[in-house]
Amino acid sequence: MKQQIKHIPAYLLALIYLVFGSNFFLHFIPMPPMDGNAGAFAGLLYTTGFLAFVKILEISFGLLLLVPKTRALAYLLIAPITINILLFELFMVGKPGIGVLLLVLNAIGIFVNKEKYISIIK
Repeated sequence: MKQQIKHIPAYLLALIYLVFGSNFFLHFIPMPPMDGNAGAFAGLLYTTGFLAFVKILEISFGLLLLVPKTRALAYLLIAPITINILLFELFMVGKPGIGVLLLVLNAIGIFVNKEKYISIIK
């Protein structure tokens, strides 16, 4: 049972990134318009194509999280995206949202796989 519990953060994180990454291209979840600085910033990311690139990365890393062999790498690769989501919420929107959950899930996943990162630190 303990072995199964350690997979939960990976599956939840993968689900979130796959759903919201896919929603960018397929538009199955209605998204409210953003205003102010958040809207201007998101609009700039959207019109330049940068957001599409980030969403492709989210989908790719979400798929890597589903494969146990690549999970430790995926946690490290998706961490900067998670931090940027949280920072966007804090500085542009003005209140935390799903970024807090993403950060907690990512931190738990990295902690669970810490033995795989020891050689990087040494």
